[in-house]
Amino acid sequence: MWNYKSNSTFFDLLHTYMQVFKFGGASVKDADGIKNLAHIVSQNLNERLVVVVSAMGKTTNLLEQIHAAYFNKNISEALSLWQTLADSHLKVVEQLEINSQPVEHYLTALRNYIVNINESDFDTAYDAIVSHGELLSTTIVSTYLNRVGISNLWLDMTKLLLTDSNHREANVIFQPSANNLNKALQQSDINLFVVQGFIGGNEKGNPTTLGREGSDYTAAVVANLLDAQSVTIWKDVDGIMNADPKLFSPVIHIPELSYNDAVELAYSGAQIIHPKTIRPIENKDIPLYVKPFANPDAKGSVIKSKISKPISVPVYILRKNQVLVTIRPKDFSFVLEPSLAYLFKVVDANKLKVSLIQSSAVTISICVDNSRNLLEALEELSMLYNVTYNDNLCLLTIRGTTLSIIQEVEQGKNVLLKQTTRRTLKLVYRNVE
Repeated sequence: MWNYKSNSTFFDLLHTYMQVFKFGGASVKDADGIKNLAHIVSQNLNERLVVVVSAMGKTTNLLEQIHAAYFNKNISEALSLWQTLADSHLKVVEQLEINSQPVEHYLTALRNYIVNINESDFDTAYDAIVSHGELLSTTIVSTYLNRVGISNLWLDMTKLLLTDSNHREANVIFQPSANNLNKALQQSDINLFVVQGFIGGNEKGNPTTLGREGSDYTAAVVANLLDAQSVTIWKDVDGIMNADPKLFSPVIHIPELSYNDAVELAYSGAQIIHPKTIRPIENKDIPLYVKPFANPDAKGSVIKSKISKPISVPVYILRKNQVLVTIRPKDFSFVLEPSLAYLFKVVDANKLKVSLIQSSAVTISICVDNSRNLLEALEELSMLYNVTYNDNLCLLTIRGTTLSIIQEVEQGKNVLLKQTTRRTLKLVYRNVE
């Protein structure tokens, strides 16, 4: 048995041991989900714990609709959507029997922003509006935890996580953020901290966002900045599978992946983790666990530097709403390198997400996610090139493919582009749904 006085060093280490938990929107979508979060957290109070929380349920989608109405100066529609947002959050507040005043503060702030229409830049307004989702969810979570006797400190990441001003895809400035976070934690003897995923703030004090599904990235960044021992992402699945169980059946559980495996899968579009998540944890060799919030005791999956054996099953990743863009020179004087440089300059300027590249003697093709900036990019490219595109496509990536798998998945599909390497197949085909 440990003796407190003779083993004070042990207890000092115990006090500084840090974990990061991240709870996604599905895990905090309602009052029962928040109660389950509290149960999971209550089982892990022997260490310092940072809890990163996403917006509740489909709140981000609703806030994006509010932003669209705001930007189109349709204030009546924006306020109607705001009322839906307010009603859903206040219903949860009532069910959890917590003080509504902190939540009403952020709801009022959002309403005032909508009514004033004082921001003309699309991306800046997006971050100002959409960031309220995480501010609301973490306020509810923190208030509830305190009500049930789980002492915690709520922290505002728009003040602590410093980013540049690349709105909607902001980049974290690591050293000042590390200073801010460590200072905030050191000023309290509380062991539990509740923070927002997905959002930060620039030097002007304006809120920024890190890209859709960026809460995973926040958790990884926080772990890096605080030298955490582990990150756990709580999901609505039993761990990492070889395919999305909503799209494929049957699926096979993958107990462990290397960082390289995870990067490949994330880049191909696997929804289990955000593509930027791996680098911050790989840099400090921090393992990342994926566990089911409905069954906290389940083993789940782990991403780490060294694994016992490589993935032995094919992995299927499907991306929908894709656009295949092909450029050709107008005068047949195609020079690959300069054309690629120009193409990706346009891609970067319009924040397009490229998932596939293929070139021939006279064409370059890219597969990208559909987005509001796509038409502007196509117009710019058409000034120098002949441009064709097909939309409403699917991109299926299979890692660890075989000839029989290729023959099976191609059957019955209208394939526009096929790309194979030693172990990976990519198919771009028309969506027939």
